[in-house]
Amino acid sequence: MIIKNGLIMDPASQVSRKADIRTENGLIREIADSIIPAASEEVIDAEGMIAAPGLVDTHVHFRDPGFTYKETLHSGALAAARGGFTSVICMANTSPTVDSPEVLEEIKKRADKEEIHIFQAASVSRSLKGKEMTDMQALASAGACGFTDDGIPLRDAAFLHRAMLRAAELGLPISLHEEDPAFIENNGINHGTVSEKLGIYGSPSIAEESMVARDCLLALRSGAHVVIQHISSGLSVEIVRMYKALGANLHAEATPHHFTLTDDAVLKYGALAKMNPPLRREEDRRAIISGLADGTIDLIATDHAPHSREEKARSITAAPSGIIGLETSLSLGITTLVRPGRLTLMQLLEKMTANPAALYHLPGGQIKIGSPADLVLFDPEESWQPSDYLSLSENTPFTGWSLYGKVKYTVCRGRLVYRD
Repeated sequence: MIIKNGLIMDPASQVSRKADIRTENGLIREIADSIIPAASEEVIDAEGMIAAPGLVDTHVHFRDPGFTYKETLHSGALAAARGGFTSVICMANTSPTVDSPEVLEEIKKRADKEEIHIFQAASVSRSLKGKEMTDMQALASAGACGFTDDGIPLRDAAFLHRAMLRAAELGLPISLHEEDPAFIENNGINHGTVSEKLGIYGSPSIAEESMVARDCLLALRSGAHVVIQHISSGLSVEIVRMYKALGANLHAEATPHHFTLTDDAVLKYGALAKMNPPLRREEDRRAIISGLADGTIDLIATDHAPHSREEKARSITAAPSGIIGLETSLSLGITTLVRPGRLTLMQLLEKMTANPAALYHLPGGQIKIGSPADLVLFDPEESWQPSDYLSLSENTPFTGWSLYGKVKYTVCRGRLVYRD
């Protein structure tokens, strides 16, 4: 395949240049100002498009096994490819939980048949109960790329510290869902003026902040690479910033919904704007954007969380939390962050390609000769409106929004896996 006339943006090298790319046998073989295609080579004209490394999402839920009416490995892979993602990391809170090599290997066997790279995190504790540690060595040997009990916080600090030390020995990151349920009466909705209008108490930001403070200290003491997942509070951002300055190996994820929306969205969209942790105040949203700009937050992840239409149609307190995000993530980053001048496009792409690939030791995330031919081609100026989805679910408040940045082609292992 030859990709001609695109503007290459490679965050790993911080290089931006207009050039052609030749792929062969799943790898990038040549990058040059002008490449003459052979008769047998497929040619994609990328004039007016950005050619970037395939996007990498460190936090998705494909609900497989156990909840495949919401999503499957196959439908999730299709949605990812449409959004420009060539690599995703699935969370461990499936049924059964990914807490043994046997479960992990069964998922990996099926995932390897899909057209994008589907990696799998394993759980920190058996059955996500926070009591008994999994055999992290065996899970790493079976192919786990990291560890997380995402969806459930690890409340025992001593247990978590031991798990961090083990993860550090294995050289793999440990990712944390930071919500102390002791502070929460109704999850998924920020405790504040909006929850008061709804007549419920909600989830105050201290539920997150208290655990972030504790776990940043544990990260500093353990030396582990620790990821604060889907950060929602401005104070949490400041805590991460402080502990990173102290030398902790900290990383933080921001989701497109947390840097785009506030809890006012709950009044407009109802349960479609309900997620854990919840959307918070405008000052929190702005603090997240500041954290992205200065590098405190180094990952953008979707927390892609499919639910059925029937589940989201329940009352605001009964409906499950979470929204889908793979098919709108890049566009929301361009629309909310790049076009208003809060981040450069290179900064946005760095948090969606090079940074996550490096943290999780994944093979993609860069454009250079010999690297995997995993690429996304997109038009940053094209406006579009999300209206239908390749995900099995459609639980998102962003349907019908006018967004900028349209994925035109996704290439994985040198093969075209999505064409607009």
